[in-house]
Amino acid sequence: MQLRFGRGRRARFGAAAAITIGALALSACSSGGGGGGGSSSGTKTPLKIGISLSLTGDFSDSGKAAQRGYELWQSVANKAGGVLGRKVQLSIVDDASNPDQVVTNYTNLITQQKVDLVFGPYSSLLTVPASRVASRYHYSFIEPAGGGPSVFAQKLTNLFFVQPAATTKGGDVFANYILSLPASQRPKTAAYAKLDDPFSAPIADNIRKRFEAAGIKTVYDQTYPSETADMTPIISGIAAKNPDVVVGGSQEGDAFAQIKAMIQLKFDPKYLFESNGANSPGDFPAAVGLPNTNGVFSSADWYADSTIAGSKQFIADYIAKYGGTANKIDPTSAEAYSAGMLLQEVAKKTGKVDNATIISTLHSGTWPTLVGNLKWNQYGEPQGDYVLVQWIDGKLQTVFPANGAQHTPLAPKPAWAG
Repeated sequence: MQLRFGRGRRARFGAAAAITIGALALSACSSGGGGGGGSSSGTKTPLKIGISLSLTGDFSDSGKAAQRGYELWQSVANKAGGVLGRKVQLSIVDDASNPDQVVTNYTNLITQQKVDLVFGPYSSLLTVPASRVASRYHYSFIEPAGGGPSVFAQKLTNLFFVQPAATTKGGDVFANYILSLPASQRPKTAAYAKLDDPFSAPIADNIRKRFEAAGIKTVYDQTYPSETADMTPIISGIAAKNPDVVVGGSQEGDAFAQIKAMIQLKFDPKYLFESNGANSPGDFPAAVGLPNTNGVFSSADWYADSTIAGSKQFIADYIAKYGGTANKIDPTSAEAYSAGMLLQEVAKKTGKVDNATIISTLHSGTWPTLVGNLKWNQYGEPQGDYVLVQWIDGKLQTVFPANGAQHTPLAPKPAWAG
């Protein structure tokens, strides 16, 4: 579920997401479509799905990762005969990471190309205006990469976010783990270093509130601007307080900088959680050194060693199509692939793939995907939890909750290798 900037996949939740999007007020055009390409199982015409993605611009790395996931699902589905016998035909257009362009793209996909369905773009910044277009035309909106508060605040009933929970709840599973420990084993003090954006900081703040309510004393709490490159002053301040647990409300680059500063200062907290960055199996070891990953916690929805059903086959199909290794697969690809899985599950259950059926069907029950079994409230916010992962012996492994764990948590964290 990473939320990283720049090359990192969760640039969707960068500072740009905090911009007030005045352009969100769409033109007062009316639908007239009544559901956008509703089609029955007897129709053998292609199933046309429109998608706007950030193939250029600030979110392009993550947009391309989503594209790979969508296109892999298309090829796997079509190899198996399509959806209800209809071959999937994707129409993917570039929004250049621009909210105005994403509105134009989805409007054109629906009114000009007359696609049957649409899937979501990358980032909360783009998901908000895109989902409003879909709602205006009564289209379902299964979206894998927009889980910020602004998305659910719209109260749209056509939207379904394909991750286990809202992104700001990414630290809840770490709090659950710590608070599940016997009182004698729990940390007594905690420090918080938080990136100043509307997604990373709330993750750490949610943990702090729960820790304080449980009697874990806050000894340091610092929010830093996105342009902060040198984390040494902040980590020095934390080290001076010598807390038992450190929580980083981080994206990617700042998480790496925090850990590098800890290594340099030889500061070893008993527990260390980074909301993002540490959950990147490809980037994290390269940034801090593989031996220095040992014992670091993060949260995730999908990663290469996920035990979720279908994950191994997804990895095999991905490598067959794109090459590379499992650890280089961006979780955004798995999330986008899961959007297609949901569509297939609805088709399997109902025998239909029209928008009204998708919306009404997904509002009840629990649905299997690569990122877990999902269910939503009435406004598309998932009602589950991320999993707690930890680096153990050079691998990112699930450690909590216990019923899905690959390994018992490693605590206290081993000393830095230097």
